[in-house]
Amino acid sequence: MSTQPQTLGRRGFAFGISALAGLVAALPPMPSQAAGSTPSPNESKQQHPEVTVWVVIEPDDTTIIRVARSEMGQGSMTALPMLVAEELECDWALVRAEYVLASDNLARGRPWGDMVTAASLAIRASHAYLRKAGAQARTMLIDEAAARWGVGADACVAKNSVVTHIPTGRTLRYGALAQAASARAIPPNVPLKRPQDWQVIGRPLARLDTVEKVTARPIYASDVRLPGMLHAAVAACPARGGRIGHFDAQQVLAMPGVRQVVAVDNNAVAVVAASWWQAKKALDALSIVWDESSADGSAGLELSTEPLARMFRAGLDASDVAIGRRRGDIDAALATAATLVQADYEAPYLAHATMEPQTCTAHVTAQGAQVWAPTQNGEGTLLVVAQTLGIDPSRVVVHKHHLGGGFGRRGLAQDWARQAVLIAREVDAPVKMIWSREEDVRHDLYRPFCVARHTAGFDRAGRLIGWKTRLCGSSISDALARDRLKNGEDHEMMSGFLEEDMVYDVPNIEVGYVMRNTAVPVCFWRGVNHTQNGYFREAFVDEMARARGQDPYLFRRDLLAHSPRSLAVLDEVARRANWGRQHAGVHQGIAIVESYESVCAHVIDLSIDAAGQPTVHRVVCAIDSGYVVNPAIVTAQMQGAVAFGLGAALDGEITLHKGRVQQSNFHDYPVLRMNQMPPVETYLVPSADRYSAKWGGIGEPGVPPIAPALANAVFAATGRPVRSLPLSRHPLAPT
Repeated sequence: MSTQPQTLGRRGFAFGISALAGLVAALPPMPSQAAGSTPSPNESKQQHPEVTVWVVIEPDDTTIIRVARSEMGQGSMTALPMLVAEELECDWALVRAEYVLASDNLARGRPWGDMVTAASLAIRASHAYLRKAGAQARTMLIDEAAARWGVGADACVAKNSVVTHIPTGRTLRYGALAQAASARAIPPNVPLKRPQDWQVIGRPLARLDTVEKVTARPIYASDVRLPGMLHAAVAACPARGGRIGHFDAQQVLAMPGVRQVVAVDNNAVAVVAASWWQAKKALDALSIVWDESSADGSAGLELSTEPLARMFRAGLDASDVAIGRRRGDIDAALATAATLVQADYEAPYLAHATMEPQTCTAHVTAQGAQVWAPTQNGEGTLLVVAQTLGIDPSRVVVHKHHLGGGFGRRGLAQDWARQAVLIAREVDAPVKMIWSREEDVRHDLYRPFCVARHTAGFDRAGRLIGWKTRLCGSSISDALARDRLKNGEDHEMMSGFLEEDMVYDVPNIEVGYVMRNTAVPVCFWRGVNHTQNGYFREAFVDEMARARGQDPYLFRRDLLAHSPRSLAVLDEVARRANWGRQHAGVHQGIAIVESYESVCAHVIDLSIDAAGQPTVHRVVCAIDSGYVVNPAIVTAQMQGAVAFGLGAALDGEITLHKGRVQQSNFHDYPVLRMNQMPPVETYLVPSADRYSAKWGGIGEPGVPPIAPALANAVFAATGRPVRSLPLSRHPLAPT
């Protein structure tokens, strides 16, 4: 079944490893978190023993479920506890969530496993062991109750935080059993419920963090307040690769509140003051001379947009190509084709533009370091801090906070954490560093600038017989995760064209990528390479369809004839959008992208006025993510994905001139505004076999189809394909 459509109105649019025993005792006594923020395992385990590492049950039956992943708006602090609660059979009204400390995870041999939150893996990589953890704790509680009654465990049942002896009706609450149950051996093998028996998973339960957010409780890293805390504002060299020339700290040391001026890594300057505003005003007043003589690309390549673009375009003809997919004989197919369709596409650098700019609070002493961080990777932050300071990881504690947006910016890239501890090392107090919005835009790590070239061949009957794609751009993995390369090749840069995530049936196909790295830093961006490649792919599919005089939806149907899962999603989105039956002046664009083991399709309804201004009237989304933990969260994620991806496709573009990023704030790097946000209808499409479905991702799959659906709607409206983004580059007024 599919859910009823849920529409987002204006009110709903809001962005929204060594032994570490005695670690905390070795550090200076300080509040571990801001008041009201999510507690750590250290706090709860001091009061009550844990039933397992994932579950602490207090005497009043309050059930604390620990979360190793990060919450950045995607709902992890609710959906992950739901997985545990389903098998634990606890009363959901009594559940609360808390973060796991990265230091605890390392000290105890990583019982909480991987703490990274990226690639839409929170649920799809955690569901098995979290459900097992709930079943293990439930079994231990039942066994303890059965032992007290002197009966067999098979005569007992658990429900709503109560164990009941079925024959006699006797009951014991979880809170009365937890302490003794925690001493029992954890059963290694426990049966899990069948999907058809789930009572928690699949329900649109209210999020656990909603009250904290709407009542403005201090749960974000920007909210941290510590005794004696100072504040830091930072300015890095405006040109990539540049350095500090010189500055005179005496210019600002007498200004109100200013305590210190710190040079950071030879390429940034921080002012530390009693308040952030005082620090920022002093930083603005400080005359810094930058040395930009080394602010250039490798081999003399000027770090300006047009020279970079020329280099990437030239890469499309290069011979050093990594082949990610090859089927049939593409050269023979194209040589014998009756008709060829060719097109080149470009996608620009994009910033993350998180609502919360980069921030981190750090306190560095002779004993070690504590960090309060909005991180997608708690262990990564800990290790970067230890490496930066040259100390053992056992001397670092990272207190994790909710993120005011992550989108990949706060994952493997930990430049903000490194900068914070380098500043704090020079100051005898805790220091909260916050980047200005200008600093955040100009010193982001961007989605890569990428280009693509497509050549497709059709036989005389109009059948697609060959498709060749060349891609060129900078490799994220080469910059941040070289272990992901295969013999020096980055196949992830071809995501969206590989066999596992492009299921169009084409008898002859070849996809290749040419790596061209530059001094412009690149990073994972929500949807990663599926975003630009989804645009390249799906926009070209419309070009192929129109070249053959076919409806773009029906053209896709033919290519998906042997892919029932994707075909079902495509059919659902077309049906719900009333494909081809819109009012005069309203044009539709469709796109479908497979990513992170989910399939997502969008249809956009769009009109263009006489002045050439586009208006998106509606976005219809259909998604098959396999099992759905919380449908309300999925709907919210799709709405957020539309807002994020649509804003980037309309206006998002980072340009450079001699190493300097030319954008600085929302006036020249716009994100989607409230009056631009269309209604979003979301439909959940169940997998064909609903009881053996995948656990697909949700956080990212909604982004990749947005840009091509928009481009295809414009193509339908104007008759001109959109071969580069953002849309604002293109005059849309009738000619």
